[in-house]
Amino acid sequence: MNSISTLFPTFSSYANLGRLSDRAQELYTNSRELVYRRTDRMFAVLMAIQWLAGIVAALWISPMTWSGSSSQVHIHVWAAVLLGGVISSLPIFLAWKQPGKLSTRLTIAVGQPLTSALLIHLMGGRIETHFHIFGSLAFLAFYLDWRVLLTATLVVASDHLLRGLLWPQSVFGVLTASSWRWLEHAAWVLFEDTFLLISIRNSLRDRMDVATRQAALESQKSVIEHEVQERTAELRTVHSQLLDASRHAGMAEVATNVLHNVGNVLNSVNVSAETVAEKVQNFRLNRLVAVAEMLREHGDDLPNFLTHDPRGRELPAYIIKVSESLAGPQNAILEEVRLLRKNIDHVKEVVAMQQSNARGSTVLESVPPVELVEEAIRINSAALQRHEISLVRDYADVPVITTDRHQVLQILVNLLSNAKQAVDGDHDDKHVHVRISQDGMDTVNIAIADSGVGIPPENLTRVFQHGFTTRVDGHGFGLHSGALAARALGGTLKVHSDGLGRGATFTLALPL
Repeated sequence: MNSISTLFPTFSSYANLGRLSDRAQELYTNSRELVYRRTDRMFAVLMAIQWLAGIVAALWISPMTWSGSSSQVHIHVWAAVLLGGVISSLPIFLAWKQPGKLSTRLTIAVGQPLTSALLIHLMGGRIETHFHIFGSLAFLAFYLDWRVLLTATLVVASDHLLRGLLWPQSVFGVLTASSWRWLEHAAWVLFEDTFLLISIRNSLRDRMDVATRQAALESQKSVIEHEVQERTAELRTVHSQLLDASRHAGMAEVATNVLHNVGNVLNSVNVSAETVAEKVQNFRLNRLVAVAEMLREHGDDLPNFLTHDPRGRELPAYIIKVSESLAGPQNAILEEVRLLRKNIDHVKEVVAMQQSNARGSTVLESVPPVELVEEAIRINSAALQRHEISLVRDYADVPVITTDRHQVLQILVNLLSNAKQAVDGDHDDKHVHVRISQDGMDTVNIAIADSGVGIPPENLTRVFQHGFTTRVDGHGFGLHSGALAARALGGTLKVHSDGLGRGATFTLALPL
């Protein structure tokens, strides 16, 4: 028996795998236990059916035995009921109460061939009934246990030997038989056993391989889960660091946004300041100084000087002319100062709006698009005039829009500033075209087109990216922040250009 057991695979060859072999052994054992239990349940049902089939066969073939005119139940019927019940009851009981145990399947290994022997007897030893033995062996091979096949083979051989010697008609269907005939039947059983044992050995090896692979997968899964936990912890740490970095980056972006938008306004402030300085420098104050010096010189005799001196008589008219000549520059300076104040107020609004954005609040109001456009033009007007850039207005009659006034104003101021920089150069045709139109029933478009340097096709998809710029002193923030602001307002900011030297058009679309 030990020599047979060595033919079947064990986990001894996997001892060098350590804990993996232990887990594989556990999986392999669980797999075999499942097979044992399932096959036990199958034989419990099968043996009950065979018992009933034996009774039906006995009643069909020889229900009664006759002695003259009297009859009684045939002994085969009693054998099918009583002997069949004895053979089947214990295996059925153990299969239901103790499935999976070695004692249960060995009991079935004895009971099943005995059932075959009973059926052969009930059929009068017909050779066809012997095939029930071969079918039983095939079913018993479901256990994948060589001990079950060995037990059943010994029972079959013993039954054929004893009944072949003592009652050959019951097993071979003849009154006399050769004393060696049982060996022929036993040899055929061993022939089938050979193939069944090979099949069992291969099946066990496959199950062992499956168990080993599953154990390896579980081990790898454990390693992966551990790595995932480590990576998750690392990701949480990195996420926390990124949150901190994003907060700092957010503060930096806020600062950049403020500086950029304030810078656009400060350009106009600087132009206005230079204009005021030029006008002050051009004041004809030397004439007033001369008049003051003349009045100081004749302060003691001023009435006589103004009445009798030729210079004194002309002095009032001269003062009137000087005052009239100074009135124009004074009004221009006052206008520039007014623009300076409005630009400074806009700087305050930029800072206040950025603080409002930091708190996540947005102030919406109904405002005519023309008013926003004209305010943006006013902020850039000094720079446009200084660079001799003509401005063309094309305003359609459109409804008011409900939006954040200051965010839209920042976008337009930036677009006009960019248009001015794109147009500024030596060419003669320097103009900026501002157009307001309505697109459908729910959108107002504000387009700012320039006759400047244009945009190459490869840059059209990049102009709104953060940090992208073609100017030496640019930062690549204005259009990026403008596109984000337009999106936040429920609109869009788009660009079109036919190429270098063909100008560019930026269109701000805002919902009504």
